[in-house]
Amino acid sequence: MLKWVAMNIYFFKLASFLYLFGTLAYLAYIIFLKETLSKIAATIVSIGFASHTLAILTRYVEAGHTPVTNLYESLSFFAWMIIGILLVVNLKYKVKVLGSFLTPIALILVLFASALPKEIFPLAPVLKSFWHPFHVIFAFLGNAIFTLTFCCAVMYLIQEHQLKSKKMGAIAKRLPPLNLLDDLSYQSLKFGFPLLTLGIITGAVWAEFAWGRYWNWDPKETWSLITWLLYAALLHQRLTVGWRGRKAAIMAIVGFLAALFTFLGVNLLLPGLHTYANWE
Repeated sequence: MLKWVAMNIYFFKLASFLYLFGTLAYLAYIIFLKETLSKIAATIVSIGFASHTLAILTRYVEAGHTPVTNLYESLSFFAWMIIGILLVVNLKYKVKVLGSFLTPIALILVLFASALPKEIFPLAPVLKSFWHPFHVIFAFLGNAIFTLTFCCAVMYLIQEHQLKSKKMGAIAKRLPPLNLLDDLSYQSLKFGFPLLTLGIITGAVWAEFAWGRYWNWDPKETWSLITWLLYAALLHQRLTVGWRGRKAAIMAIVGFLAALFTFLGVNLLLPGLHTYANWE
């Protein structure tokens, strides 16, 4: 048992160090625009992702259940998902600068996780459900994709400001064209929204199994609904009104902030059935 515990923590720490060096390499790339730096960063982050995958797998073997049951595991899993999305998106879109925005977010999550207790506790009765792994996978994957939407929105606003000011600074050379950022943001929204919906549905089924009701108006459930409504409004406006550009970017940022508060703020600030303290 101790061997497995040591191994999952070892792989996690290794991944954290690699994400740190990968982030530095990506930031160096965005400063100097050297193709070599981009390749080095991508390689380091890919190795970090492999190590992170081993950390999650070894922890799963040790725990005997999906390792997303406390704040440490959730932060680690979220960061792993974000890096996975980065690697997948880069295969198709080849937006090298994207790593300079996504990797630091994953790094912050793993650094936060590093400061938390890493012990493996017996699974609480409420988590012993067939629906638990489906709920967390759908929810975290949706949030990871929305992180991509958020980064594209931030880059869009920065690039748009550069173009409108007619003072084309160095940052304009480093960011993709506006149409590519808007399209990538829209495509990620189309993938993330169904996953968020599935996360809420499977969470409701799980709630019925655990507490006897599909919906309890717990703070986590309430903020999940608020987040869903924000993204639903954004997707509706894009599909029916043709929202593009600045309005869509601002709404995507607001939606992500709501998603982030649902994930972290609610658990840390608003007591309820879903707080991590209750899970431990």
